[in-house]
Amino acid sequence: MSNVLIIHAHPEPKSLTSALKDLAVETLIAQGHDVQVSDLYAMGWKAIADRQDFLEEAKPDRLNYIAESRHALASGTQSPDIAAEQQKLLWADAVLFSFPLWWFGMPAILKGWVDRVFAFGFAYGIGAHGGERWGDRYGEGTLSGRRAMLAVTIGGREPHYSERGVNGRIEDILWPIQHGMLFYPGMEVLPPFTIYQSNRLSEADWPATAEAYKLRIANLFNEQPIPFRTQNGGHYDGQQVLKSGLGAGTSGANIHLVQPGDPQQILDSAVPELEQA
Repeated sequence: MSNVLIIHAHPEPKSLTSALKDLAVETLIAQGHDVQVSDLYAMGWKAIADRQDFLEEAKPDRLNYIAESRHALASGTQSPDIAAEQQKLLWADAVLFSFPLWWFGMPAILKGWVDRVFAFGFAYGIGAHGGERWGDRYGEGTLSGRRAMLAVTIGGREPHYSERGVNGRIEDILWPIQHGMLFYPGMEVLPPFTIYQSNRLSEADWPATAEAYKLRIANLFNEQPIPFRTQNGGHYDGQQVLKSGLGAGTSGANIHLVQPGDPQQILDSAVPELEQA
């Protein structure tokens, strides 16, 4: 069986978001998987990225967080809480992120987890640069081979997050998380599990919601991921701009999803590198 890590960010243990986390743990264990949970509020996770993240500083006179992050990872002088979360990620075959949508994004404590744990040399700053290749990212990197899925509770109504909804498409709102934070270091990202009008979910509604989430959990390792284009798969030019002829018939962030109508000759040129990734 597989290893699954749950990153949970909700301050109330009796919340719907926490109920989803508990259901995921129960379902995964029943399936025979090994599970770890990082309950950020319960852990008292430090969300602020600062010089306390480093047991020693290479240049203590002026903090350059990126440079110190690189030094600390290489020298084994990261704060122990950061190093522990990185080891959990390396252990995991899949990672579930459980949180409420707050102000069109993740709660600050979860963003702080990403800021601190996704260190230079761990989640970014990986691989060689040259030609059309700008390092190992967007489909490659330290976390490649792992799956990720968001479980997001949302207070608003579903139509508000539709193609013409006033809040914008939920796919666009979650793009910085799914494409920018999870696909960037190499994870395969599954479509999110979303619950709208979460504060209005009644006890009578819960069984159907629970069954729907259990089904997604059951297919965690079978479901097709979002078809993001890989950076080094031949789709982007030397300036990391999508090549001419790709993305026709769509717009916005969707141009960075592989499309059925993409010219085959461009896709064929990507095959050797994709197979090596």
